[in-house]
This record gives sequence, C-alpha cells and structure tokens, in this order.
Amino acid sequence: MTEQKKAGILGIGNLLLSDEGFGIHTIHYLERNYTFPETIRLNDAGTAGIYMAPFLEECDPILVIDVIDMEAEPGSVHCFSSKDIAAGTIPSKMSPHQLGLLEMLEICKFRDCNPETVEFFCVVPADLQTSIDLSPQVAPRVKEIAEQIVGWLRQAGHTITEKIQTTPKVVHHA
Repeated sequence: MTEQKKAGILGIGNLLLSDEGFGIHTIHYLERNYTFPETIRLNDAGTAGIYMAPFLEECDPILVIDVIDMEAEPGSVHCFSSKDIAAGTIPSKMSPHQLGLLEMLEICKFRDCNPETVEFFCVVPADLQTSIDLSPQVAPRVKEIAEQIVGWLRQAGHTITEKIQTTPKVVHHA
C-alpha cells in the first residue's frame, strides 16, 4: 500500500537580501496566520539547493513561493504550473539566487520520484540589497500570495483555518 503524499508549500530565498527573502517571509506569514492539517507540509527552504530533494520527492502537489528574475514591473505577481515546466515557458533562470529548483525537479524526475503538480507563485523583486525588510513594492504581496495558496489548497480539498489573532492584555500594577 502506497502512502499518500502530503501537499508541500516551499518558500525559497535569502532573508538577508531584501526581496530575495519573499518566499521565506510568506512561509512565516502562513505559519503565523493559519493552521494547516497533517496533510500539508510547510518548508522554509532558504537557499537549500540539493537539500530540497527529499521534500520535492515526498510531497505532491508542491506550491513554490519565490522571486523571479524577469523583465516586469517590480512587485508584480507571476504564476506558473507544471504545464509551463513541460512546455519550457518558465524562464530558465527563475530566481536571482540561482537555486536550481528546475534542475532539482529534473533530478527527481530521473529518479522517478518527481511531483506531478508543481505550482509557482512568484514576485518580481524591487530591491536585492542587504536588508531583512521587503521593499514597499513586494511587502504587500506576502498576504496576497498567502491567500492565493490557501485558496488553492482549500479548492484541492484541504481544511485550513485562520488563526485568531489576539492582542496581549496590558497588565497595570498599582
């Protein structure tokens, strides 16, 4: 009996290079604001390269969050699917950090462990300077992409709940 694969959300990037950390910021936003069932794995992959292979082989579908290196308005959102990979319509240099995700997917395919469905949720960076903060053009996209991903997973049948945000009570001592 084959165990059902979990859905995977993969955030890629470098938190030290402003917008390059978009995927990681979005994973952290999802963790803070939603409760996910056991059928979904979130992965802050950073710039893990080949170390992503087990995650890519163990999850299906995989929803990838990253920045994309392309001629377009900074902060603009671009989504791609498995069909785009097969057709070769995804830019070969997806991200400025050259993580090699597409190459990793090819290795998984060669090993006959590749996910059938891979969806990319990408944003064009405005700033790649040293900073832990996202640019004003990219920062609002974190919530937008997070909501798109939650909607995608809900449509696929997963139950995801929003966490109730509470503000800490201030205690005054006399």
